[in-house]
Amino acid sequence: MSIKRIVFVVLGCLCLGLGCIGIALPILPTVPFFLATVFFFANSSQKLHNWFVGTKMYKKHLESYVQKKGMLMQTKLSIMCTVTLLMAIGFIMMFRKQIYVPCVILAIVWICHVIYFFFGVKTIKCEETAE
Repeated sequence: MSIKRIVFVVLGCLCLGLGCIGIALPILPTVPFFLATVFFFANSSQKLHNWFVGTKMYKKHLESYVQKKGMLMQTKLSIMCTVTLLMAIGFIMMFRKQIYVPCVILAIVWICHVIYFFFGVKTIKCEETAE
């Protein structure tokens, strides 16, 4: 096994672990870590790639996004509610301590996140996922 494949397997396993933690701990983004896992496993081992693509985690969080370039509205709302709640906590804590510059930065990041999810990611209907 070449060094490149070993590095990709290690990075894939690391991203898989972080993505799994992100399911239970909403502060970590699950989808980007799972996308990175798919990339690293596809470049390291076809067997690992096939295994990951066959898991429930992949099917629940990524399959519709990868195949149809979109997400269900329920998935979008779930992600946005979690992100909004966590960012609001950080925003309130910083605002109470009168730390205003990070509040502005956090607000801009939140606005960009909302714009991306609602205008950049296609919304797919339930019937489309069954196909």
